Amino acid sequence: MISYDEFNDYCGSLPQTTYVVQWGGAHVWKVGEKVFAIGGWNKGNNSGITFKCSEISYEMLKEQPGLRPAPYLASRGMKWIQMYEEPGLSKDELFSYIEESYHQVIQKLTKKKRKELGLEE
Repeated sequence: MISYDEFNDYCGSLPQTTYVVQWGGAHVWKVGEKVFAIGGWNKGNNSGITFKCSEISYEMLKEQPGLRPAPYLASRGMKWIQMYEEPGLSKDELFSYIEESYHQVIQKLTKKKRKELGLEE
């Protein structure tokens, strides 16, 4: 499992991200005021890292050991996965999914907002 420091360092390295602590002390990362990753919400000693994913990734990941549909978000039909215990994903795999979540959120922003943020792709 990665630490919240590693999680926060990685999310903070992505362009135009913002960080807030909300929802009971969760580490919440946003781009364009929209959430792309959450650190927290896990009972126990392991970090709980939650990210948005594609429908295909969601179907692949939701049954893997250490991963589950994200509490609260998935129950509302959203495609979010939480890594909550070992074995989960490797650090590289996790960061790749977080980056994909980041890009998915950017694509949902208005063209005007993407331009304001300098994130036209």
